[in-house]
Amino acid sequence: MARIGIVGAGAWGTALAVHAARLGHRVWLVARDPGLAARIREERENARYLPGVPLPDAIAASSDPAVLAEVELALLAVPTQALRAVVGALPHPAGTLLLCCKGLELGTGSRPSEVVRSLRPAAEVGALSGPSFAAEVARGLPTAVSVAFPDRARAREVARLLAGPTFRAYPTDDLLGVELGGAMKNVVAIAAGIVMGKNLGENARAAVITRGLAEIARLAEALGARRATLMGLSGLGDLVLTATSLTSRNTSLGWAIGRGRPPDELLGAGKLLAEGAFTAEAACVLAARLGLELPITDAVRKVVRGETSVDAAIAALLARPAPERE
Repeated sequence: MARIGIVGAGAWGTALAVHAARLGHRVWLVARDPGLAARIREERENARYLPGVPLPDAIAASSDPAVLAEVELALLAVPTQALRAVVGALPHPAGTLLLCCKGLELGTGSRPSEVVRSLRPAAEVGALSGPSFAAEVARGLPTAVSVAFPDRARAREVARLLAGPTFRAYPTDDLLGVELGGAMKNVVAIAAGIVMGKNLGENARAAVITRGLAEIARLAEALGARRATLMGLSGLGDLVLTATSLTSRNTSLGWAIGRGRPPDELLGAGKLLAEGAFTAEAACVLAARLGLELPITDAVRKVVRGETSVDAAIAALLARPAPERE
């Protein structure tokens, strides 16, 4: 039995709160919108983001981050681009921080754990990532994720805390690989969605997913991650789930672009939140620093920014010489 705080009352944060409460933990769900927190308290449901899922009594909803001051574990389920502001508002100390967001910060190229450490150098920071749609976790359907901390023993402790009959949590000490796999799969998912929207066929989508995974592994290894991590839940597993389903916001974004919708009509304040659109930009900056080629990632970046058309991006990718080895 533990005191767990969850920052972010979107679908993912709410699903994690439901899961933790089912395990018997005391849960504080912190929403940035006071009105949303009030409605959750009154209705015992997050009708805006996770309708039809009743919230257990063990979940208390609030908009005041001060409630996190006494928690043992705080799960941060907010968009990566909002993470810096959210962490800046958290009380000191806020227990162990477990990142449940996927992406790279636009402008800095920082992974979520790097963002947190730049603000809280002494914080104990880990990440939870893997193939996990919120609605399925909330319904108690079988799910498997990675829980990563630099200290494997701590990863095991947190994994045991969150594991349940239908929620398997695998500990790892490759935090870098877990974060990069979770971030970059969203970029590849946009590309896969474009293939779907353009009706280019299953062969093309499989090729994009496979070559996209090669790009993810190339970048991750260059930064010091283990290739084996990218072949696991937080790499290949998450990529397969995301890039093959329109349930994914990133794949849905790509599909809409492939169907002819201008990216600027789909993205922006109050519109579709697709972390891959930001991560593509940040990843290309990292790749340039490392002297790496990420052709699919760069194509997604250019299409999302309106620098090239979908047809031109596809033609450029098909015109690239095949590598001598896969």
